[in-house]
Amino acid sequence: MKYFFLAYALIAVLFIGLNGFRGDKSSKPPIRLFPDMDEQDKVKGQRPSDFFRDGFGSRKPVAGTIPHSSDDGVFPVEFGEGREGYYYTGRFGDFYGKGMPEELQLTEDNAEAFLRRGEERFGIYCAVCHGESGNGKGTISNYGLAGIANLYDYPAESYPNGRLYDVISHGKGNMSGYGYNIPVRDRWAIVAYVRALQASKK
Repeated sequence: MKYFFLAYALIAVLFIGLNGFRGDKSSKPPIRLFPDMDEQDKVKGQRPSDFFRDGFGSRKPVAGTIPHSSDDGVFPVEFGEGREGYYYTGRFGDFYGKGMPEELQLTEDNAEAFLRRGEERFGIYCAVCHGESGNGKGTISNYGLAGIANLYDYPAESYPNGRLYDVISHGKGNMSGYGYNIPVRDRWAIVAYVRALQASKK
């Protein structure tokens, strides 16, 4: 046992001798075991760069880049942050709306394609938990996650459309919100598809 303490003391002395006490100053460069994070190849904003032919570090967006949002009110991909009105919030004041927003401009000609889009988005984002049929028995239910809503039962079947939209956007219980993943129009398409599933069971 005494050899263990002797070896431990020797290692401590060697360590302090090589590295010095905490707070000691040295003119020698530090010992870096993983120097890759100290010297990274990167471009600093508003700084010149020899990497690019024009010498500028700041670059324009890649051609075809779609902005997440825009100050001029143009949303090529709509996620609705900071927007008011039923289309973006699912509410009329303090109350959830029951119908579909006028902004969707649904007609007999485009309603079927809208439902197909909702089915596709439901399959991507919702079916893993709620199941392909919406009965709450998706893949995740096999791993013991409790509280997955059956979309045919109370309270989901009694929600107005605006409430369903709000749950998709902001989540409820164990479900996190998808407001930053699913564009506004696609969220309404999912609402329409859920309504079609519920109607098919009646």
